Amino acid sequence: MLLRSVPRLVAGLFVCLAVLLTGCSSADTKTDTSAGTRAATSASAPAWAAGMETVEEAGLPAEARRTLALIDRGGPFPYAKDGAVFGNFERELPRHERGYYREYTVRTPGERDRGARRIVTGQGGEVYYTDDHYKSFRAVLR
Repeated sequence: MLLRSVPRLVAGLFVCLAVLLTGCSSADTKTDTSAGTRAATSASAPAWAAGMETVEEAGLPAEARRTLALIDRGGPFPYAKDGAVFGNFERELPRHERGYYREYTVRTPGERDRGARRIVTGQGGEVYYTDDHYKSFRAVLR
């Protein structure tokens, strides 16, 4: 009797495993958990982030999270250029009229000047992060 129920038990285990694995996979989101980044194909990414690499706020460097907190509070900012208009001359971000974007310095440990890291915000609530001085951006998911 026990030998006859083993195939049913094994088949049941395979069905449970298949259901579990299907529920854990996501075909429309690529995630790199070590960097907190993913492609913006996720349903949770806002429309303004479509087609861009994204990063969860928690995946940003601590200095970038501190800069975001300062932006949320309205300052005071440590650098005179923080809050200045970002011109988007590189055209890496969606095109908008001049003045739409503002930029903020993200301190880089060990750098004597402002370094290469910035957060750029848009008037529509967009937040972007660059760590290579505007060569590339990731949309910040908050």
